[in-house]
Amino acid sequence: MKKAIKILKKKLKIYNPKLKEECGVFGISNNEDSAALTALGLHALQHRGQEGCGIVTFDGKKYHSEKRFGLVGDNFNKEKVLNSLPGNYAIGHNRYSTTGENTLRNIQPFFADTNAGGIGVSHNGNLTNSITLRNKLVQDGSIFHTTSDTETIVQLIAKSKRNKTIDKIIDAIFQIQGGYALVMLTQNTLIGVRDPYGIRPLVIGKIKDSFVFASETCALDIIGAKYIRDVENGEVVCVENNELKSIKPFPPRKVRPCVFEYIYFARPDSMLNGNSAYEYRKKFGIELAKENKIDADIVVPVPDSGNSAALGFAQHLGMNFELGLIRNHYVGRTFIEPSQKIRSLGVKLKLNANQSTIKNKRIILIDDSLVRGTTSHKIVKMLYNAGAKEVHVKIAAQKYDIQIFMEWILPLKKNCLQQIKLMTKFVNILGQNH
Repeated sequence: MKKAIKILKKKLKIYNPKLKEECGVFGISNNEDSAALTALGLHALQHRGQEGCGIVTFDGKKYHSEKRFGLVGDNFNKEKVLNSLPGNYAIGHNRYSTTGENTLRNIQPFFADTNAGGIGVSHNGNLTNSITLRNKLVQDGSIFHTTSDTETIVQLIAKSKRNKTIDKIIDAIFQIQGGYALVMLTQNTLIGVRDPYGIRPLVIGKIKDSFVFASETCALDIIGAKYIRDVENGEVVCVENNELKSIKPFPPRKVRPCVFEYIYFARPDSMLNGNSAYEYRKKFGIELAKENKIDADIVVPVPDSGNSAALGFAQHLGMNFELGLIRNHYVGRTFIEPSQKIRSLGVKLKLNANQSTIKNKRIILIDDSLVRGTTSHKIVKMLYNAGAKEVHVKIAAQKYDIQIFMEWILPLKKNCLQQIKLMTKFVNILGQNH
């Protein structure tokens, strides 16, 4: 074990990517209300990122782009803004980053002119070889305008020697590594791409004659689109002349979706592999309840991400489920806000203890996952300060020992508590003695 920890620490020392993203993507074809429907789709995907949002449309002749800081509802809610995005084809993007520059130029979709025509790119995921590719591209004369690894994809497409745009895209994705879902717009063609392992999600829907690509099914629901299927791992899907075509350039591989989509990222009502995220999370709580050996008075979730697991836990054991923490829904997720100071402050802004419910009670506190521990530490203190007799923290997600760098990336070097299994320190940080 000590040897494994040493090796892991060494790896974490040398690993220091500049920008890390987990975002929401959306695209729609052949619809006169493409910009408005894209804005609605992005609104449904707002939980995947709140730092910035953008939409690119194509009107048959020209591309139009609007990028803004902040929430979709605060930026794409006026007729004037939507009218500046004419066209029947559109793609959109919600952004968050855990580190890196929060500048307008890093907000997607990105756009570039190539010898085969213009192309807009929305990207959700992380490229593990982006630094290597970027350095090579710069040496070859490419000029980068952002600090996002997504621009690497755009540059690879632009520099490809292939003639057709779809061939340029395939040429580019053969050079990148990591977990990603891409939605791209090139003239009157909408293109979706999912990485060879299917790490990042991408679904296909349809509303009348329009095809829709989105990160989650909840984005289809909001516009009344019917879910057709998931984009398969390693698949490239194209919508041209109202027809959906599939290309599978990669050899078959086993699907390995990111577990955090099931645990945390996906909205509870989004469908994942045939079931809602809510149902998966509730089952996590049931499994957790089967291992329980603690006597307590009430089960309290950390809202909202712990609600489903806590409900499953309480129902399985026949315990009282109580809202011992009340959430202010006008504050964004603390996990995806970029700086540690803001995250720490965000816990106080977002949650408040329901004193009449928890006073003198032995509490089992259920959360979906534990990553940095900052939030859990504050919540436990808050419950004790409000009069709780005991607080027993239970985490629905299983612990993991090895970071999968092809998935979403955490700033693990110092912050990720579960990464090196120092459980004594973990208990002390939470302020518990049991």
